[in-house]
Parts: sequence; structure tokens; C-alpha cells
Amino acid sequence: MEVFLVLSYLVMKKIFLLTLVLLAFACKNKKETSKEEVVLWMPYNDSLEVEKNKTHKNSRMRYKLLQSKVIDKNEIFLPLYPEVQKLSEKEYTALKPLILEKDIYTLRKQLDEGVLTYEKLVLFYLYRIYKYELDNTTTLNTVIALNKDVVKQARKLDELKNANNEPASKHPIYGMPILLKDNINTKNMATTAGAIALKNNSTDDAFIVKQLKENGALILGKVNLSEWAYFLCTGCPVGYSAVGGQTLNPYGRTVFETGGSSAGSGTAVAANYAVAAVGTETSGSILSPSSQNSVVGLKPTIGLLSRTGIVPISSTLDTPGPMAKNVGDAAILLDAMKGKDAADSKSVEKHLGVLSAPLIDNSLKGKRFGVIKNLLESDSIYKITIDKLREQGSVIVEITPPEVSMSGFLSILNIDMKHDLPTYIKNQTKNQLPINDIKSAVAFNAKDSVVRIPYGQALFRGILADTTTVEELAVIVSNLEQNGRRYFNEAMDAHNLNAILSINNYHAGYAAVAKYPAITVPMGYKKTGEPISLTFIAKQFKEAELLRYAAGFESVFKARQIPKKYN
Repeated sequence: MEVFLVLSYLVMKKIFLLTLVLLAFACKNKKETSKEEVVLWMPYNDSLEVEKNKTHKNSRMRYKLLQSKVIDKNEIFLPLYPEVQKLSEKEYTALKPLILEKDIYTLRKQLDEGVLTYEKLVLFYLYRIYKYELDNTTTLNTVIALNKDVVKQARKLDELKNANNEPASKHPIYGMPILLKDNINTKNMATTAGAIALKNNSTDDAFIVKQLKENGALILGKVNLSEWAYFLCTGCPVGYSAVGGQTLNPYGRTVFETGGSSAGSGTAVAANYAVAAVGTETSGSILSPSSQNSVVGLKPTIGLLSRTGIVPISSTLDTPGPMAKNVGDAAILLDAMKGKDAADSKSVEKHLGVLSAPLIDNSLKGKRFGVIKNLLESDSIYKITIDKLREQGSVIVEITPPEVSMSGFLSILNIDMKHDLPTYIKNQTKNQLPINDIKSAVAFNAKDSVVRIPYGQALFRGILADTTTVEELAVIVSNLEQNGRRYFNEAMDAHNLNAILSINNYHAGYAAVAKYPAITVPMGYKKTGEPISLTFIAKQFKEAELLRYAAGFESVFKARQIPKKYN
């Protein structure tokens, strides 16, 4: 009997303890559920969209997937959700005519006059991001990180303004929400370059981000890109990264290419997710997505903007640059980032006067432009545009650039990245990463090819296979620079041309090796609705002149149209 009582007691004790554990778990679970009871986004079956893309006559890219396999959008969007909720649909609608498609000087005036607040400006763009990016029928897979403190930072600017403590002479970028391509180091946000190997990469601010912040810009967040700046796989879709998924074009989701590698910067600006965005280019990575998304993109002369704190491809050819809805805003963003950086051997100090460039003396009359004969014959929109330029008084000189060798171009990228990536990881990252060079990155990716490299890593393997020596590379760089400059200079010098006119990123490779600046401006739309742009190319440090020509073109042609589903 005593044994039975003892056993009964032990059983009851166990039941009691188990009940306590279950109650504790239930309470804990309830608390956790209450924290996560708001679900803003759910993954969806994207297979139908993928299949539709494969059969669409206008699509040149063949997607394997659209959604990121590693990002939960709730983690990105929940922290700022309480702030965004404060802006009602009615308030958002009232703000649209004040902000949507407006240039920085217009916004600046409304802020100075009290028509707008910095907080409302930030909330407007956040509202649009939440509205479109959390809807699986409209998402562009563009925004992959948000600055959790951006609303607080905007309120602080409002407090300073109300207390009459704003800077005496504010840079026009002051208080403007800016998005950054996710290969640009940003404090308190991971810098991934779209690669899972860098998913937890913690850094300080890149030099250009420090410049933006010192001038008062508000960093809104980070945007998707072609992984490793489109130097990972061959034949893969532009705008895809393992971290962010497939970036989509607002003018035709799954129909038109986004351009690459600054795909997120281009699509975000086109959809009015921010005032402007920063992209990077090695060869066409600003010009291409700007053109494909009907926005203005400027690839500066190498050295005008610092590259310190940017995940590299090539220290020879890399540069950041502004992407905006209009030429004036691109000029402002360019000016806000420039400055001499002692850590970048190519960095120079240049006072270009680009802030006034788009506003003064932008007449096209008498300007001498070289137009490429085979483009006149092959592209009707280009031809119509050139005819209109003649009507504006521009002097048009038809040219056929000389054939020049681009042999060795790939080796510049291969050998530079082989050396530049380890240097970046050693000097710029603050935490332990699973890779330290290209060899370890290839091995890391190969461990889970389905998630990490669904399109392969042929270019990374090519880096390892390239045996070009440093001495041989120096010869290649020198030869290609001479060839690139000859490609443009032969006609420019013979005919005293102000610029060469191209389409999209058609001649970006030649401009890259020449280290020449280029700006692309919306020129129109094809019958399919796909954007097309006119690109101005000039000699080194001619940014101010390029901005004037582009502004004159923009003011006359007014070609840009907002994407219909994002108005």
C-alpha cells in the first residue's frame, strides 16, 4: 500500500511538473505569437510567372525562380510597420501630387516653406514600398533592407527645422531619402552584394555614404542587384541574386529585363520608392538598368567618386554613380557624394560645378554631337531623336568609330577581383565571414548549388583559371585604355565634337576602358512598351558638360513616363 501511495505521488508530481512546463511553454508561445501576430507577407507559388516568362515573346531572360529562398520579407518590413501605419491612405493620396515624380528642388522648396515635413516625405516613400513590395502581384523584389532608424532621423530634422537650427547653407540633398545598391557598405545594415556568403557582412559606412550623411541625406535602405555585380554566372538573368531573388522591371514584370547590375537602383527609382538611388558600374552596370527602367544614370570618370567600402570587381574600372528620375537630381546626388578619399589611390578632388550645370546654359543649339551611322540605320527611335536634335539647332556629325581590339578585357576583371576581393574582406568587414577569397567563395557556393548558385558560377571559376600575371595585366590595361580613347577620340578630335550619342549601354565597354564618363537619359519607349534611352559620352571629367547636354535634351523631349501600375 505504501509503495502504491509512493508511486501515485511520484506520478502526480510528474503530471504536475509536466503541466507547469506546458503552461510555461503556452505562455511563452503566446508572448511570441503576440510579437509576430502581424504577418505582412507570405511566400507564394511563383512557378506560373516563371513559366509565363519562358514563353513571352518579349522576354530575353529565362528565369528559374523569382522569390528569394533566404529572405523573409516580414523581417525586413515589420520593424518600421508601426511607423508606416501612421500614414493613412487618405494622407498618402494627399501627398502624391506634392511628392510623386517631383524633383529635389521642388521638394526642397516645399520643405523650406512648411508644406512638407521630412517625416512625411520619408513615410510617403515607405508607404509606396510597403504598398507594392508586399503585394506578390506588384513586387519588384527591389528593397532588401530598410534603415530601422530612418523615421526617427527624419523627425530629428523636423525638430531642428522647427527650432531654427538647420544648417545655414544646406546641401540640396539634405533630408532626401536615398536608396543604396547592396554592394555599398552601410553601417547597421548588412552589405551582401546579393551573395549568401556575405549575408551577414557587417561594415562601417563607405566613403560615399559618409559624404551623403554629412550632407544630410537620409539613407532609406538597400536594394537588390545582380549578384556580385553580375560577375558570377554566364547567361544568367540580370537582376538576380541569391539573397534578393529576381528583380523585376516595373514597365513589364517578368517581360522586360531590369538591366544589371544596379537593377534594384533602377527599378526603385522608376517606381518612385525614393528620391534617388546610388548604383555602381564596371562596364554598363549603371547605364544598363537606368536605360531599361527609364531613369537618368550617370557613370562618372574613374576617380571622381571614391570606391572605398564598395564590394569590388575591378579597382581599375569600378565606380559608383547617381541614378535619378531627372538630370538635376542626378547632378545633386553626384555632388553630394564627391570628395577626395586618401584610401582610394584613384580618387581626385574636382570642382565641377555640377549643381548649376543642369540649370544654366543647357541649350542644345550649336552643340556638336557625333551620331553612330549603324544605329541610325538600325534603330528608328534613335533616328527620330537625332532628327529632332537637328531641329533644335544641334550640329549632327555621322560617324563610324574605328574597329579597336578589346582583347584582355575579361582578364582585367578576373585578376583585379582575385586581388581586390580579399583586400575588401580584410579591410572592410567587421565580422567573420565564411569566405576570404574567390577560391573559398567557389567552394562555399558549391556546397549548396540549388540555393546559392542556381545559375552556376562560371565566371568565378574563370577567375581561378586565369593565369595572367600582374605585369601582363598592366600592359592589357594600358592597351585597352588607348584603344577605348581612340574609339571615341578619332571622331571627337577630327570634328570638334562635344559628345558621342549612343543607345542604352551599347558602348559602355569602350567608355569603361577609356575611363570616360557617360550619362543616359530616357529617349522613349518601343512598341512593346520597353524603355529606351539616349546616352551621351564625353572625355574625362566632362560631367558638368554632359549634365548640361542631358538637361537640355530632357527639357525638350520630356520622354520619361511613370510605370502605369506604379503611378
